[in-house]
Amino acid sequence: MSYADTHDQQAVPARFYQTTLTSHLAFTGASAVLLMLMYSLLRLGLLLYNQEQIGDTSAWVLAEAFCNGLRFDLRLVVYACAPLLLSLLSPRAMAARRLHVAWLTLFASLTLFLGVTELDFYRQFHQRLNSLVFQYLQEDLGTVLSMLWHGFPVLRYLLAWCLATLALAGLFLLIEHSTRAATTQSAPLWYWRIGVFMVCLLLAVIAARGTLKQGPPLRWGDAFTTDSMFANHLGLNGTLTLVDAAKNSFSSHRDNTWKATQPPAEALQTVRGMLLGEHDTLVDADSAAVRRDFQPPQAGTLPIRHVVVILMESFAGRWVGALGSNAGITPNFDRLSEEGLLFSRIFANGTHTHQGMFATMACFPNLPGFEYLMRTPEGSHQFSGLPQLLSARGYDDLYVYNGNFQWDNQSGFFSNQGMRNFIGREDFVDPVFMDPTWGVSDQDMFDRGAAELAKLDPSKPFYALLQTLSNHTPYALPKELPVEPVTDQGSSNEHLTAMRYSDWALGQFFAKARQQPYFKDTLFVVVGDHGFGSSEQLTEMDLFRHHVPMLLIAPGIREKFGAQRDTVGTQVDVVPTIMGRLGGPVRQQCWGRDLLSLPAGDEGVGVIKPSGSDQTVAIVSGSKILVQPKGLAPRLYDYQLGAGAKVDLLTNDPAQAELQQRLEAFLQVATQSLLDNTAGVRDSKPE
Repeated sequence: MSYADTHDQQAVPARFYQTTLTSHLAFTGASAVLLMLMYSLLRLGLLLYNQEQIGDTSAWVLAEAFCNGLRFDLRLVVYACAPLLLSLLSPRAMAARRLHVAWLTLFASLTLFLGVTELDFYRQFHQRLNSLVFQYLQEDLGTVLSMLWHGFPVLRYLLAWCLATLALAGLFLLIEHSTRAATTQSAPLWYWRIGVFMVCLLLAVIAARGTLKQGPPLRWGDAFTTDSMFANHLGLNGTLTLVDAAKNSFSSHRDNTWKATQPPAEALQTVRGMLLGEHDTLVDADSAAVRRDFQPPQAGTLPIRHVVVILMESFAGRWVGALGSNAGITPNFDRLSEEGLLFSRIFANGTHTHQGMFATMACFPNLPGFEYLMRTPEGSHQFSGLPQLLSARGYDDLYVYNGNFQWDNQSGFFSNQGMRNFIGREDFVDPVFMDPTWGVSDQDMFDRGAAELAKLDPSKPFYALLQTLSNHTPYALPKELPVEPVTDQGSSNEHLTAMRYSDWALGQFFAKARQQPYFKDTLFVVVGDHGFGSSEQLTEMDLFRHHVPMLLIAPGIREKFGAQRDTVGTQVDVVPTIMGRLGGPVRQQCWGRDLLSLPAGDEGVGVIKPSGSDQTVAIVSGSKILVQPKGLAPRLYDYQLGAGAKVDLLTNDPAQAELQQRLEAFLQVATQSLLDNTAGVRDSKPE
């Protein structure tokens, strides 16, 4: 018997003490090793399940990612073993080995469950577990469960999880049995227990901090040590990223809102320089940031009366033939682009339909801390979007959607913005196909949209929003597909088949619309709500998830403006660009610009941010993008999209300082305007 196991001053009943300091430490250490092994295997599983993301990443880089991951895993293991370490203070607690086994099994099982769910979560979003989990749980639970049930092998995952949990319980019991000491009737001396506890506490704190250096403890940015975004993400631990997201999602204050980095007057001046042009006159300068009277130049107007915006679910620019893809996914959009004006450098403000909706129609950007604006109190503000601007001109409105308008609080948000006529899932009778999760098919939505538009009086102006949904998990499509399934794109086959089907439905809609008298007087705007991931991630921002096509079709537009524009823009530029084609003065506070009225040499600019708790932000201008992950140094890239998509890291580029200033100023001023409820305008008629 060791000196640490000598008799205490007080005799204690034998049944309470069936362990020693040595055996308890052995049990704790062996359990920690088992947990570390499990988390490494989960990381390996994530790697293999998403192996298409590896690309040309070397084995050494992946090994570096696994080494980084050990530091994050060790932090989680410290949390798991904390009760065992605290037990060092009490002989009775050390003796409760079966309770320790139960706790370790529960902890391991829960984190294993998260690891299993993360396999498809990462494939879908190219992010580790984050606040998107909580956002989905806040929606209609029946719809969410249906999406999971029909989109993923739920039973197979649950069975594997249950069997693995049983195996873990058995292994922890085996460790408990193998480290059990002979029964003793005395406890270790109290000062030995305190001494061992203090040493273990010090080691645990160091392990949880993840570093011996002074300064902050281990942060998510410490995993970003390679040039491969996939490898950097591998280095993280999904349970920890989810815990961090929970802290921010359920905190009483907005930890993720953009904190001011510039003097207010300086930031305001920068933003006004970004958004105000020669056709704008600033108004309400003391109370509003960029409220202005916009007088579009007469030469840029078109002979149009109506506006139809078509927001295409997951319509990624990466797979659009007109933008360089040779996969044959969008033949109808490609044909339509031959008669309209195609923008090749348009980026979604976010990576979730929610952000695509409010950015496109309400003309407000996706900001840190307000990624789900339509569901927050600030979402009740009046913005300066298409509903306000066109309702003031006496336009009728129409919103046709496959699904339920309660999702994402669409009905509440858009009703508050001024829309009145909604046709959603419950309004379709005998549809061609009803998705068990979301609603009717894109074919049904477009057919109904065409029918409803045909009912409107073409002599009275109207605007409409048609929003697709079939190109969304679980990609439920009609049994008899009107298109050939995609079979040569690996794990993207199902997604791209749905995208091809949506493209077909889009073509059918335009074939019907051409037969109607309103067609010759209408501006059609076709834009993706966001993209989706590819086998390669371009920059920390993952440009493929933001790059979307935007196509304008209207009488005379191609003759006046050409076939294609490479101007950079985002969805907040849609409304000003529409108003510029309609003509006439308008008071507005859109956080974008008319892309067809920019001065010569202006390459355009856009600020983008992914959904969820990922607080990375970026500004795109011309062929350059400045990416600013939270807590890390910004990085400037030269990017190229299309068939030869690539990025090159730029160093010592004089453009970096200016882009960073513009990015920070834009986020600062837009955030403060939202918080002050001065981001929109109530009266859209100039005085």
